[in-house]
Amino acid sequence: MLLLAASVTSGAGFNLPLLGDQAGILLGATVAALVIAGGIGWMAFDRLRSKESQSRAEITALKRSLTAADSVIRSEPQVLLYWEQDKPLAVAAYTLHGIPGLPDSPEKFLRFGNWLEPASAAALKPAIDALFASGHPFNLIVRTTADGHLEAEGRTSGGRAILRFRDVAGHRDEVARIMAQHQRLAREVRASRALLDALPIPVWLRAKDGRITWVNNAYVRAVEARGRSEVHERQIELLEQRQRRNAARVLARGEGYRDRLHLIVGRDRRLFDVTMLPFDEATAAVAVEVPSLEKPQGEGERPQFYDSTLNRVATAVAVFNDRQQLVFFNEAFRKLWRLDEAWLKSRPSAGAILDRLRELGRLPQVVNYAEWKENILDAYASPSVSDDTWSLPDGRTLQVRPEKNSDGGITYLFIDDTDRLALEREINALVNVQRETLDTLKEGVAVFGTDGRLKLFNAALAEIWDLPKRALAEHPHIDAFIEQSRPLYDDPAIWNRLNHSVTSISEHREEFTGQMMRSNETLIDYAAMPLPDGATLLTFSDVTNAKRYERMLEERNAALVAADRIKNAFISHVSYKLRTPLTSIIGFSEMLSNPIIGPLNDKQEEYLADISNSSKELLTTIDDILTLASIDAGSMDLKLASIDVSTVIDAAIVGVREAASHSRLSLSIGVADDARSFIGDEARVRQILFNLLSNAVSFSKPGDTIEINCRRDSEMVVFTVADEGVGIAKDDLWRVFDRFESGNHSAGHRGAGLGLSIVKSLVELHGGTVTLESEPNLGTRVTVRLPANGRPDKADPALPYEGPAAQLSAGSKSA
Repeated sequence: MLLLAASVTSGAGFNLPLLGDQAGILLGATVAALVIAGGIGWMAFDRLRSKESQSRAEITALKRSLTAADSVIRSEPQVLLYWEQDKPLAVAAYTLHGIPGLPDSPEKFLRFGNWLEPASAAALKPAIDALFASGHPFNLIVRTTADGHLEAEGRTSGGRAILRFRDVAGHRDEVARIMAQHQRLAREVRASRALLDALPIPVWLRAKDGRITWVNNAYVRAVEARGRSEVHERQIELLEQRQRRNAARVLARGEGYRDRLHLIVGRDRRLFDVTMLPFDEATAAVAVEVPSLEKPQGEGERPQFYDSTLNRVATAVAVFNDRQQLVFFNEAFRKLWRLDEAWLKSRPSAGAILDRLRELGRLPQVVNYAEWKENILDAYASPSVSDDTWSLPDGRTLQVRPEKNSDGGITYLFIDDTDRLALEREINALVNVQRETLDTLKEGVAVFGTDGRLKLFNAALAEIWDLPKRALAEHPHIDAFIEQSRPLYDDPAIWNRLNHSVTSISEHREEFTGQMMRSNETLIDYAAMPLPDGATLLTFSDVTNAKRYERMLEERNAALVAADRIKNAFISHVSYKLRTPLTSIIGFSEMLSNPIIGPLNDKQEEYLADISNSSKELLTTIDDILTLASIDAGSMDLKLASIDVSTVIDAAIVGVREAASHSRLSLSIGVADDARSFIGDEARVRQILFNLLSNAVSFSKPGDTIEINCRRDSEMVVFTVADEGVGIAKDDLWRVFDRFESGNHSAGHRGAGLGLSIVKSLVELHGGTVTLESEPNLGTRVTVRLPANGRPDKADPALPYEGPAAQLSAGSKSA
């Protein structure tokens, strides 16, 4: 075809005499296109036929695979189900047979409730629902109504839910049968225990170690417990220890124990037939009450242990028979009334005993004794008796509790309530005092018990939260209290935390505090504190006024700080402005005193010297002011370095040597061997010593001695400057470190009063302290303590600072 197309295109082989050249070309092109299209179609048809053959081969292979898979699935005895979304449950294989109760068709199989026993159907249904809903796999052993067992397995695969039921073989079948037996036994045990619980007689089980493992309801009632859990936890026994030991000896021989025992049930002593049988590693016991058919014992038949027991109790007991004769009394009765024992043993009548006690003045004071006595004796003929209270002449209070006996007599109990009533009065008085104390507090107090209810509150609590006292007196729960308080403060986070602190049962409760800004613009401080008994104390304090005053004080303090800053800035500014002209004045005065300028007469030289000295003093004062201003502004930085003590002392002495020589003063210097050097700002330390020496020189008398010493005290270097001058009055000591305080003017010295202020500021800047001791006419001693390793916050961290706190102990001097 391609060759034919090429020939047509070139015009070879065809003679077209009737057509023009253009028509021939067009015809040739058309024929070529048809030929090419036919070739392309043939090629497409060939490819299609090839793909069809390939598809048929793949289909054949898939059919073989499907047949193989189906053969494999059907080769195993099973029921295989699958489920897809929005499609019903379908059966893929049903090749399982021979299981008792298994349906014979897939349609019947899908009705699980018809052929599975109820418990298995109830367990299978939620497992299938979970598989279909969330793909949760399961594996169960189910039982048919004919006691056949199947393994049911569910899982997901490729978006499908797969269910498979298989025969349970080998150990799985045994496990299934054991489980079924266990369930049957469990039902029987539950039924047996339900029956035992319904019995009115106490029944209990005891483990091999002797611990009670189970009791019925009758046992719980007999021992007056709140429930089985309390009996298990506390191991509350019905039998006495002696009775349990006797039973244990018999049971240890592998024999059953049977005996008639007196047991305390409730508050009564009753007779029971107790039976205990050992089995496996446990013991079962039952106690059956013996009906009281015998005639009540007479007074002569009362057991001996009865009398012995009553003789040991502290309560006075007296037993009278139906003839009103005293047939028994214990030692407490004899001691209470202080009667002769031989006379009491003669069995006097109740009336005779009352008469004897009246003669001895030991009965309550009554208006009509005969009527009072008759009322007491009438109780023997009455079917019931009532308690009474006797107030004896000696101040004691007795509770008299009579009890009718079966023989018609009466047993009297005389309980001395004197101490109890006194203690009750003290407690009531203490409670009233606490109540009054709480009510006087301005702080609201609320105590919530372990049940979350309000147990105690004061008037301030009702006032702070605007709650009626009547509502609080009803002991509301913490939830109700919070709900009533929400109109003033509605922050769920705070209330939830307070609620949790009250209702939490955690053993590790912690106290916490906080503040509430309420809707009425009041500020409340609150605190929650756990109490030892499990209760919780909540306190609320209105601190609105206190905060208002605090803000006022803070604002006032800020204003004072600002004023002080302005003052310092003003002084600094003025000092700088004064320093420049003063420098010029000093310079010109020195020039005028130079002979080169020209000769001066004596008067001119005197005036010029006064100008120079006054200018220098004023310049010194200005320099001191600038130093204090720099310290106050925090702009003064210490240049810490190692300082040689002798060198810095000599440098300070140079500044006062001329004045000391002029006043004929002696200087004594002492430096300890362990205080040769320390860390500090040498220039500032020199200024400290210079100011102290300058003050000492100014206030010393001609011929006095000034001492300057240095020693080491632990981590501190101690400088001491002492003089024998005029001293300082005791009333002036407290203000000598104040600025512009010149102190004693009687010595003829008048300074600006800044020397010791600068000393104090520079010492504190180093992290040290300065103290002063002085007495009038005996001199002054100033002690400066500086850290040997430099200022604590600037020293090497490897060098611990153990010196005293930077605190000024006293002030001194005049400058």
